[in-house]
Amino acid sequence: MGTGPGAIEDLSSRALTALKNAEVIVGYKTYVALIKSIIVNQEIISTGMTREIERCAAAIEQALSGRRVAVISSGDPGVYGMAGLVLELLEKEGELNNIPVEIIPGITSATSAAARLGAPLMHDFAVISLSDLLTPWEIIEKRLEAAAYADFVIVLYNPASNKRNWQLKSARDIMLKYKAPTTPVGIVKNAARQQEEVYITDIENMLIYPIDMLATVIIGNKSTREAGGFIITPRGYTI
Repeated sequence: MGTGPGAIEDLSSRALTALKNAEVIVGYKTYVALIKSIIVNQEIISTGMTREIERCAAAIEQALSGRRVAVISSGDPGVYGMAGLVLELLEKEGELNNIPVEIIPGITSATSAAARLGAPLMHDFAVISLSDLLTPWEIIEKRLEAAAYADFVIVLYNPASNKRNWQLKSARDIMLKYKAPTTPVGIVKNAARQQEEVYITDIENMLIYPIDMLATVIIGNKSTREAGGFIITPRGYTI
């Protein structure tokens, strides 16, 4: 299930009901902490980053014992989340048809960041993660090239970290091959969480802003413009 960007107000009523009815909650420790105010007596299984398989395996073990388990992802579980891994592990273990599975959507980073910026996703857009931990950089680079060439609005997930800081500059260089340096860029850190930060800039100047794993970056297309402190990508309506 998806817990959204972090604020309890952005949690769907369906997700809230599932959390309250769960006997076990499984998730990355940071995401569990974001919903601690609504956790009552449920057992918590949490681990750190990069231990996703371990968490999902623990969740399946609990479910096989007959317990109701909520595996949480920030944002939406089907967008760089845990839904796919749970289904893959169930398939591998031959349990896919034996355990009832319900996937509950949530507000993902692309839409939560877009809402803070205005309306940058009003036309076609592509979502690309810059993390090359699971996807080779050569593939990511091809996707960036294709999306920029096709003039998509581009949403960058996992743009940078302490150990992984050159990919964002490389992505910016690709953008500049096809997009004007003045193309609007929106940066949102900690969307709907404490210490939220929102910046509106352009491709030329985007690298001077604090961008890390807590940030989502939205790069406009040729029609995108800034107006009144908002980013707008026109859909094409006649007004």
